[in-house]
Amino acid sequence: MAVRRIELDPRTKKIMIAVGAAEAVFKIIALVDLARRRQAAVRGKKIVWATAITTINSAGLVPLLYFLIGRR
Repeated sequence: MAVRRIELDPRTKKIMIAVGAAEAVFKIIALVDLARRRQAAVRGKKIVWATAITTINSAGLVPLLYFLIGRR
């Protein structure tokens, strides 16, 4: 059985790389902020936020939720 490869056009590849890089940077910023913040300044447990930020592939939604509702 032959493996079929799907080639993306260069513009689509660049967009996907940019979005992936932006998501990675956003996750790192959220994790650094979470690590520096006191537990009292975080809504919920820090370990739960850290786990959600790192494991859920959300196109930046979980880090955004942390900044919007996770911080006091």
